[in-house]
Amino acid sequence: MVYKTRIKIALSLFALLTACGGPGDSATVPEAQPAGASNVDIGEHIVHFSAMSTDQLTPEVARAFNIVRSKNRAMLNVSVLRKSDQKAVTATITVNTVNLTGQLKNISMRKAEEGEAIYYIGEVAVANRETLVFDISITPDGVDRASELRFKREFFTD
Repeated sequence: MVYKTRIKIALSLFALLTACGGPGDSATVPEAQPAGASNVDIGEHIVHFSAMSTDQLTPEVARAFNIVRSKNRAMLNVSVLRKSDQKAVTATITVNTVNLTGQLKNISMRKAEEGEAIYYIGEVAVANRETLVFDISITPDGVDRASELRFKREFFTD
């Protein structure tokens, strides 16, 4: 019985990880990574990214970052680390998001700091089984040229 439970948990975790998706086929930097990728190397920096339903946040985290918890809201989280020392750096982050029907979804990113960590957070309404394509432009402070990242994520609200 314990063995079957462990298999179910392992399969559930695997499904959750693969549902996060990775950079899409048209990612401009770098080549698409395996499914489940959540970071990308852009030269002197590593960009970490995720998108999730806000109801997955704890009430404390949602309150601390002024995020509305709901299964019908998604949160995009982006952070940029300098490779040489793994320190968070500030950056200009812009996002264009569309669903698979081409409907534009506006996401305004805001900077959130927690100790030495720097996050860029944006929220958007989502429908059940809606897939969003996130096109993210990242320009770390001190870098002249923006790097582009694309990934898809499907959301389930039921």
